[in-house]
Amino acid sequence: MKNILVIGVGPHARRNHLPGLLAGQRAGLVGTVTGVDIPGAAEAIAQFNKAFEGQDIPVAFIDPFDSSRKTLPHSVRETLDSLVGQCAIDAVVISTEPSFHMVYTHWALDHELDVLLDKPLSVHTNCSVDPDRAAEILTDFDEVLAHYDRVREKRPETLVTVQCQRRYHPAFLTMRRLVAEVAAETNCPVTSIQSFHSDGQWRMPNELVDISYHSFDLGYGKCAHSGYHFFDIVPWLLQAGETVGKSLDAVEVHANVTRPGDFLAQLDIGDYERLFPEFAATNPYSESELLEHTEDFGEIDAFVSMAYKSGGRTMTLGSINLVHNGFSQRASVAPVHANLYKGNGRVRHESHIIEQGPFQAIHYHSLQTLGDGSSHRDPDEVGDAEHIEVHVFRNSNFNGRWKKCETLGFDALAADAASHGERVKPTQSASRRRAIQEFLEYINGKRIREQMASELTSHRRSSRLMAGAYLSAARQRSGAFPTAALDFRAQADGRHAPPQDACADAAHDLLDVSL
Repeated sequence: MKNILVIGVGPHARRNHLPGLLAGQRAGLVGTVTGVDIPGAAEAIAQFNKAFEGQDIPVAFIDPFDSSRKTLPHSVRETLDSLVGQCAIDAVVISTEPSFHMVYTHWALDHELDVLLDKPLSVHTNCSVDPDRAAEILTDFDEVLAHYDRVREKRPETLVTVQCQRRYHPAFLTMRRLVAEVAAETNCPVTSIQSFHSDGQWRMPNELVDISYHSFDLGYGKCAHSGYHFFDIVPWLLQAGETVGKSLDAVEVHANVTRPGDFLAQLDIGDYERLFPEFAATNPYSESELLEHTEDFGEIDAFVSMAYKSGGRTMTLGSINLVHNGFSQRASVAPVHANLYKGNGRVRHESHIIEQGPFQAIHYHSLQTLGDGSSHRDPDEVGDAEHIEVHVFRNSNFNGRWKKCETLGFDALAADAASHGERVKPTQSASRRRAIQEFLEYINGKRIREQMASELTSHRRSSRLMAGAYLSAARQRSGAFPTAALDFRAQADGRHAPPQDACADAAHDLLDVSL
């Protein structure tokens, strides 16, 4: 059994990672679980331990530090180094605020520890407003991959895997197989893909300033909060349609975003006072104060368009549209949960539309009516917390063996997953648990590297899409050329060389002309 160190025991870890690790203990895969967090998390951790009767996860506390650091402060490193020795740590789960992901991953690799890294791979303070900070997301991947390779030369079994649960989700596994089937028969890649996600997170204007968890105050927002899941799953689906001579090697990314100032124009303070009579008594800020406080905040919504290329030709057009400010079931000024992470009327709507030339179209829809945390479970009712459908259309006139239309619901997707040996329900929560279980199986010698669905080496394209979205948004804000053109090879030749942005010179030229 392996001893696990969890760095960052916040709401996400308490909801997902810790229950998964405790299940691993019951399955004989996990020995001890030790947490690390800042002192402000002590009360919430105590409540978690109380909720899981009989469990007592010890937590070591470290002092907060600046996320821009490339190495850990001496006192923090001393604490972590000591825990590795005293607790005989074998592996690390990193679930901190994402701008700290890289510094902790490098520390763990220094100790040749296996790592389960929460998404996104990395992000930087103010990357939504500063192009230089956005560009650092590109170099992060190359730097950590180079470090990973050096460690594996000494300890080949070392693993870094990224928790992106859609790679484990039966619906996405089914869609990937469908794309691969048609590509094998026709040599046609995915020619367009549209992805949409809304989590219905309605924040009151004062909460933009006063609540920092999963907020916008660090100069980034939706693209980093849950956006990485989509920057990851889209190239993962596209890859199934790539064939010899039609591999994607470049991408152009253009992002349009709304920021808090736009959000406050869509519904202004006067609107809130009319909608909620109690609002004026709870909001301490004038509209001008809110605008001043949030001037450099990150994006609330982002609509990102892509042109995926091969040999200079556009193979696939795509969009990833990410919304915080969408349909919600919140109806009160006061939040039910102070951190707004789950509950508070948050409602998930997600869709993907895949076109494979004239041969195939796939529509995925996961639509809730009730907020997260609802106890309502009827997977056949549209708008239920577990409602999911995949509609598959194939050109049956071209190929008589194909069904012209097929709908796969909850039960059909579960059965399809079971038929392929993937015994997991088609829900996000079950897929997250599967990701944790896979990691635990690997570090216990029950799974080989080639069976890992989300190893670090497969995230080059994902990290570049997210960097491209932030490069575009930040450039647009500064008046520079807004399109980011990036190398999009799955594994670049000389992959540790500094990444190049093909649009950088053109952007500077256009900016000079405008000045």
